[in-house]
Amino acid sequence: MVKVAVIGGGSSYTPELLEGLLERRSSLNLDRICLMDIDSQRLQILSSLGERMAAKMGADIRIESTTQPDQAIDGADYVITQFRVGGMAARIRDEKLGLRNHIIGQETTGIGGFAKALRTIPAILNIAAIIEKRAPQAWLINFTNPAGIITESVLKHSSVRVVGLCNIPIGYIMAAAKAFSVPPSSIELDYAGLNHLSWVRGCRVDGIDRFPEFLEIIAGEFEEEEKPSSRAMAMWTRFLGVVPNYYFAYYFCTALVLEELKARTRTRGEEVVEVETTLFQKYADPALSEKPAELEKRGGAFYSTAAVNLIESLATNRGDIQVVNVRNNSILSELPPECAVEIPCRITGSGPVPLPQSPLPPEHRGMLQVVKAYEELTVRAGALGDRKSAILALATHPLVRQVSEVSRLFDEILEENCQFLPQFARS
Repeated sequence: MVKVAVIGGGSSYTPELLEGLLERRSSLNLDRICLMDIDSQRLQILSSLGERMAAKMGADIRIESTTQPDQAIDGADYVITQFRVGGMAARIRDEKLGLRNHIIGQETTGIGGFAKALRTIPAILNIAAIIEKRAPQAWLINFTNPAGIITESVLKHSSVRVVGLCNIPIGYIMAAAKAFSVPPSSIELDYAGLNHLSWVRGCRVDGIDRFPEFLEIIAGEFEEEEKPSSRAMAMWTRFLGVVPNYYFAYYFCTALVLEELKARTRTRGEEVVEVETTLFQKYADPALSEKPAELEKRGGAFYSTAAVNLIESLATNRGDIQVVNVRNNSILSELPPECAVEIPCRITGSGPVPLPQSPLPPEHRGMLQVVKAYEELTVRAGALGDRKSAILALATHPLVRQVSEVSRLFDEILEENCQFLPQFARS
């Protein structure tokens, strides 16, 4: 029988994950789900909801909860990480730190993603150390953002079997399946890059090239947002002839996006706090026994589908193709072998097997190498508490770079996050 541990089980996303796991309990041979979180109030609400969901589905599954990661991980077959060090308050501080310094403060890239990574790396390495002792056979399925950096930290500083996941690749697959009226299994994407810095270079439907249509579908989705940055991304998508991950708006349309963010009355983090307040009121209702419709406002579409698909394929040696974050080795020859990349892999019982990739053109290669250099420096800084690497990381990132400011910016990050950055205590 199989045990799944969820580190960050108090997340507002948890009901969606529980739904997916419960629906496929038979194929997973699942008998236990253990939710772990340091927020005991949220944990109690969600474990109770999980029990009601299991009862409604007629699932003979034990829903456990604990505030102790050792207890959650002990004997687990799969450990899913979806936690946020410092909570939403830290995200909001990151966003505002960026904006007051005239820098995009997004939570997974730029200065915001950097601060989040520094807070998260010690925590994920602690989780990895527990897995090594309590569940050495387990797979670590990492959703915690910035997913590529966090996955790379585990790859470089532990022996744990880790796969990083993001919902964006599966979102593209679902969009194509809907547009072409086929099941998702009919879609094959030529996909390559890093987490939140990737390109779709091809789309085949039942073996037939449909990429020109797919590209126009995504360009149209950009246009529907009716923002200057989105209209620019639609134009640039058609010009490039490939589909850029929508996070590229931060790089290709930096001034436009910064202007749009400054014009908003609230940061995205503040909006999410309001959404989560409503969600947890719903979750606490003893009459609720299913995922509420309001969860769609939180974002993260197909998050559960991506997680459960991966676990099921690992468990059953299914051999299907999924886009995941894994060690590069020599797949993308433009990048170091030990770093994490986001690429299509065949999922076997022994783990993901990356598919061969064609070389990247200069306009892709240059951006990829710069951002990967930033990620490598961030992993070193977060894992070792290396101030010089931290400052170099900020100086390398395309959204920051101002060498006259990066030392001061790093000191601001330290001041706002001192309780979460013990590795920099001597700094």
